[in-house]
Amino acid sequence: MGQQYVSGPGDEAALRAFMKALLADVRALERMHELDLFETGVRRIGAEQEIFLIDDACRPKNMVLDMLPKLPDSGFTTELAQFNLETNMTPHEFGGDCLRRMETELKERLLQARTVAESLGGGIVLCGILPTLQKSHLSLDSMTPNPRYRRLNDAMTGLRGGQFHFLIKGIDELETSHDNVMLESCTTSFQVHFQVGPKEFARLYNLAQAITAPVLAAAVNSPILLGRRLWHETRIALFQQSVDARSQTHQTRGLRPRVSFGDGWIKESVMEIFRDDIARFRVLLADRVDEDPEKVMARGEIPKLSSLRLHNGTVYRWNRACYGIQDGKAHLRIEARVLPAGPTVLDEMANAAFFFGLMVALAEEYGDIRDVMTFDNAKDNFTSAARSGLRAQFTWIGGRHYTAQALILEHLLPLARQGLEHRGIDRGDIDRYLGVLEERVRIGRTGSQWMLDSLAAMQGKGTQDQRLRALCHATRERQKQGDPVARWKLASIEETGSWRHSYQKVGQFMTTDLFTVHPGDVVDLAASLMDWRHIRHVPVEDSEGRLVGLVSHRSLLRLVGQGASGVDQQVLVQDIMKKAVVTVTPDTPTLEAIEKMRGHRVGSLPVIEGDKLVGIITERDLINVAAALLEQHLREQGNS
Repeated sequence: MGQQYVSGPGDEAALRAFMKALLADVRALERMHELDLFETGVRRIGAEQEIFLIDDACRPKNMVLDMLPKLPDSGFTTELAQFNLETNMTPHEFGGDCLRRMETELKERLLQARTVAESLGGGIVLCGILPTLQKSHLSLDSMTPNPRYRRLNDAMTGLRGGQFHFLIKGIDELETSHDNVMLESCTTSFQVHFQVGPKEFARLYNLAQAITAPVLAAAVNSPILLGRRLWHETRIALFQQSVDARSQTHQTRGLRPRVSFGDGWIKESVMEIFRDDIARFRVLLADRVDEDPEKVMARGEIPKLSSLRLHNGTVYRWNRACYGIQDGKAHLRIEARVLPAGPTVLDEMANAAFFFGLMVALAEEYGDIRDVMTFDNAKDNFTSAARSGLRAQFTWIGGRHYTAQALILEHLLPLARQGLEHRGIDRGDIDRYLGVLEERVRIGRTGSQWMLDSLAAMQGKGTQDQRLRALCHATRERQKQGDPVARWKLASIEETGSWRHSYQKVGQFMTTDLFTVHPGDVVDLAASLMDWRHIRHVPVEDSEGRLVGLVSHRSLLRLVGQGASGVDQQVLVQDIMKKAVVTVTPDTPTLEAIEKMRGHRVGSLPVIEGDKLVGIITERDLINVAAALLEQHLREQGNS
C-alpha cells in the first residue's frame, strides 16, 4: 500500500487497465505456484508497529509530516491520519535470539520517534484506540495528504452511497455516523508476520485462524471509543464498520465486508484467497502498470506483482495473505492483524511469542486443524474474544468448552513453549516473554481491563475528559518505564496533567446526561423534571433529537405569575418554550461560551452537533470551571 500515484473512481480507463494487470498478476502467481518458484525451508518473522502522536494534553496531534524529515530515512512511514506513525521491523529468521533482537530494534525505533515528537511539543503512545479521540479529530483535514488515501476515501464513500453508520454495544452503547473513512485512523495495531511455504500455506493459514481468538483474548487493549466503554477489543468492530463500503443493497444481500475473518477454511492454496478477494471486491485504486509478469518470468526473474499487492492492500482480512520478495526470492507470509498496539513493547513481544509458538506447536500437535475444529467455532471464538477478552467463552478443539483464561493457562501456554523450544528460541527469552503473558492472563490484567478498572476507580472524580486524559497520561508514563501491564498501578485523577487543558472547549465539561421534553408534553412534566433533578433549564427536542426550544425556570415562574396552573393539562411545553435558543457546539472555546452567556443574558447554552442536541452547559458549570482553575492555580503557586 505504499503507492503514491494512484487512480481512483471516475478514471474508468485506468481501472480497466489495472484490472487486466491484476488478472495477469494472478495468472503469474498461479504459474509460480506450479513451478515452485517460492522460497521454502526458511521461516522468518517480522512486525509492523503503529503509533499515536499526541500533544501535551494527550490528544491527537497532526505532526507526522513534521516528524518524518527528522527521523531516519528508512523504517518510518505515514498512515491514514497525520496523528499516526508506522515503523516496520527488520525480518529475522525464526530461531535463537530473534525475539530479543526484534524487541531491541523496536525500542530503539520508539525512542527515536518519542525524541522527535517531544522536540515538536508532543509525544507518542501505544494503545489500540486513543481514549481521548473525539469526532472533531476525524475530519479530512487530519488525513495524510497522500493521493492514495484521498482516493481510497472517495472510492469507499462512493460505493457506500452515503454516510458510514456505526453501532457498537458494550458496557455503553455507541451509535453514530461519519461521512468519511477517518474512523479507521482511531485504531493502531502491532501486526506480526510469519513466513510460510506455498505447499504448507493452507494448513498454516487455517491454524492462524484457529489461534487468533485466544491470542487476541490475552492481548486486548482497546475498550474505549469516543468516551464509550465498548468491546474489550473495540478495534475489531470499529475497523470493520469504518471501511464497510457495502451499499444498503449489498448489506441486505449478505455481501461480505472488506474487513472480515472469512467464511471458511482454506482448502488447497493461497490462490483461493487472492481469487476470492478479486471476485468479491471491486477495484478501488489503480496504479500504473509497471511490468508484464509473464515477460519478467521468461527472463528468469521474479515479478513484483504490484497490481495484486495494491488490491490486496484494500481488502482487510484479519489474517492476510501477503506476497513479497527478499534478496531476489519470492515468498508468502501470513500477516496477523488482530493484535493492538501496546500496552508496552514487552507486552507486544509476549503476544508475538505466544502467536509464533502456537503456530509451530499446534501444527505438530493437530496437523490439519479442519479435522478437529469447525470454522464456525473459530469465527465465533474470534468475536467472543474481541467482545470479552479473557472472559470470553470458547468452543475449542474437539468441541470442548473453556473460558479464554482457562484455555490459555491450562493448554495453550505449555504448547506455545514447546513450539518456541522446537524452533530453538533462547530459553531465557521463552521464560521472559511467556512469563509476561502468563502473569497477565493469570491475574486477568489485560490492557483493556487496566483501563476499565482505572475508570471505575476514578468514577465520580473530575469530568469525563479529565478521566480519559488521566488514563492516557498514565499509559504514556508507564510505557516509558517499561513494566508489563500486569504490574501497572491503576491510573488516578491526579495524573490528568495540567487542568488548564480540561476546560478549553465546551465539549470537555458539558453535561451529556440530559433530561428533555417534547413540544407536545404538558408543562407539568418540565416542572417536575426541574424539581426532581434540581435543574433550572430543560431542552425541548423533537423525535429526531433536534433542538427546537428551551424551557427555563424563569418561564415557569412567569406562567405561575400569570395565574396558570402547573397541572393544567391544556398548557403545553410549546406554549411557553423559548424557540430562538442561543447554542454552542462541543468545539466552542469556553471563553466564547462565557461571552455568549453574558451578551445574551442567558443562564444555559444547549450544545448541538450538526442539528442534534448533544449536551448543555449552565452558569453552575462555569462556576465549577472557575473554581477548579483557581484551585489548580493556587496548588501550582504553592509548589513553586
